[in-house]
Amino acid sequence: MRVTQGCFSFLPDLTDEQITAQIEYCLGQGWAIGVEHTDDPHPRNTYWEMFGHPMFDLRDAKGAMMELEACRKAFPDRYIRINAFDSTRGFETVTMSFIVNRPKIEPTIRMTRTEVDGRSIRYTHTVQLA
Repeated sequence: MRVTQGCFSFLPDLTDEQITAQIEYCLGQGWAIGVEHTDDPHPRNTYWEMFGHPMFDLRDAKGAMMELEACRKAFPDRYIRINAFDSTRGFETVTMSFIVNRPKIEPTIRMTRTEVDGRSIRYTHTVQLA
């Protein structure tokens, strides 16, 4: 099962040239770039581990691509994503996020819906590796 989170998640994996183009777009908007990784892609896991520091003063996509390559080398079988952060006063939030690396075998997350007392519904999930 393919994990679909963030921008472009329903498209085929982006090439490094396409990733560079997206980073250049983000930098053109004045957004900071960050690289994060995780081995738990559950949709409720929004806090992935930061790789390095956020790049607030970055002006060239090559710097972000070097950071991405270092993260890929350190964590080849983890999910890695690029975040673009708008630090403009009043926004101060992630404006774009997309996965740029996936493990060879992605887990399957199954949601089970169970009706309980009254009209309540309880959801449980299981994670399986193929």
